[in-house]
Amino acid sequence: MDLLDISLIGWLFSIVSGLALAFGSWLIVVIHFRDEIARKELPARVLDDSLLFGIWILGLAGGIGVLLDKAWSRPLLELFCWVLMILLPQSAFNRWRAAPPPRGMLTLSLAMFVLPVVAVCIATIVTLRGETALRVLSG
Repeated sequence: MDLLDISLIGWLFSIVSGLALAFGSWLIVVIHFRDEIARKELPARVLDDSLLFGIWILGLAGGIGVLLDKAWSRPLLELFCWVLMILLPQSAFNRWRAAPPPRGMLTLSLAMFVLPVVAVCIATIVTLRGETALRVLSG
């Protein structure tokens, strides 16, 4: 069952992951050059930031692999989607819990962001396990 077009999946994950990597890199550079206090905290966050960059590289590589019709792109992109579906709600919950009450608008805004991302990830996994993806991305 194909919920999404294979080329749409490739372009979507390539562009979004590339933008996330570029934005993350830009944030680190800006923090390094502008904020003295935050600069001192950067070394303590190296492992977290490296893991985050690694996750986004999975998405970028998986998206490019789908565009190039490579068989290795299916498990790579599926792994990226599973990781994203676990970490995004966890991060949203941590942000919600840290906010002071009332949290109604924050709950709504987090739900409006998290639910579509999770839905796209589920649709991507279902599509990547479908017959068309197996045929197109067979190697």
